[in-house]
Amino acid sequence: MVNILLSGCCGHMGRVIYDCVQNRDDCHIIAGLDLTGIQYAEFPVYTDINSVTEQVNVIIDFSHPSALAGLLRFATARHIPAVIATTGMDEAHVQMINDAAKKTAVFFTYNMSLGINLIAELAKRAAAVLSEEFDIEIIEAHHNQKIDAPSGTAIMLADAVTSAVDKAYHYEYDRHSKRKKRDKREIGMHSIRGGTIVGEHTILFAGRDELITLSHSARSKEVFAVGAVNAALFLPGKPNGIYNMSDLVSAK
Repeated sequence: MVNILLSGCCGHMGRVIYDCVQNRDDCHIIAGLDLTGIQYAEFPVYTDINSVTEQVNVIIDFSHPSALAGLLRFATARHIPAVIATTGMDEAHVQMINDAAKKTAVFFTYNMSLGINLIAELAKRAAAVLSEEFDIEIIEAHHNQKIDAPSGTAIMLADAVTSAVDKAYHYEYDRHSKRKKRDKREIGMHSIRGGTIVGEHTILFAGRDELITLSHSARSKEVFAVGAVNAALFLPGKPNGIYNMSDLVSAK
């Protein structure tokens, strides 16, 4: 039985993860961490991670980037593996994660969905074949409460594309003020915010007289919860280092 410390347990994703774990017999939430301190289930909820006394095997973090530093200090000091599923990370946060991975196992990806990670792999294959003759655009859509744009997943997909080609690309976020033709070495990034859209991501490869589309649609947040729980079960016992969905898939 894997004991999970759930950071951000009172948020929407925290509660979805709790519901997901309730249907499994190989793990359970032993403690929660949330600034609200609201206890809605049988596990205790702490407002300060340093107050946690339970025997934790792994941390799942679906909280906020501002909580990352304290969480990683707690994890590395106790050598507890951590699944970082929080969105809105900047370069400084990613560097914190990489530094922590030198001291404990850390699972980090911009999207916990197996499907979106498959799309990233397919995008690499497509870019290797098409990039010289095709323009590449990425469109993402999310609910009207999402703060960051473009999404971390859109950036992850763009990074996957650029990793598969030899020439450098740059990301273009805003064309409205520019009066010139599209640069051949750019990847356009477009964000849509509205309603209750869970997550839509599309990669367009636009060539002469043909258009190739790779797309993924998340219909509920449960897909992210399932991915995070599977990562939490995968991580205990692993050596220090960074792990992602490719490692999880190859282990199956």
